[in-house]
Amino acid sequence: KKKTAFGGRRGCRTCGSLVHTLLLLSHRCSLSPRNKSVRKPRSSHVCADLIRGAKEKNLKVKGPVRMPTKTLRITTRKTPCGEGSKTWDRFQMRIHKRLIDLHSPSEIVKQITSISIEPGVEVEVTIADA
Repeated sequence: KKKTAFGGRRGCRTCGSLVHTLLLLSHRCSLSPRNKSVRKPRSSHVCADLIRGAKEKNLKVKGPVRMPTKTLRITTRKTPCGEGSKTWDRFQMRIHKRLIDLHSPSEIVKQITSISIEPGVEVEVTIADA
């Protein structure tokens, strides 16, 4: 697993990372886009583009299924020296996952996943025989 940096303004909760998974039955393919921006989640756009590409190829599609959201939290002291009032910064990053099932050979999966993905989103693809 990849470690990611936390960011945001003092005391705010930031939506950080999006993770999606695409599984195939004839070939098992795991697709994991990660959103590095602190803006609203972009998972719905990426999933919609993947499903649209699969339906254009006349593939059987199941999903997207929402998986539980993982929340990562870091609490730090504002002052580095330890003097003064004890004030704290609280940062939060949420990881959103989606699951999409397709029946397809790996060549078609490569065509579907070659779409342009929004900036800040990383995609990881894993293919295995069923």
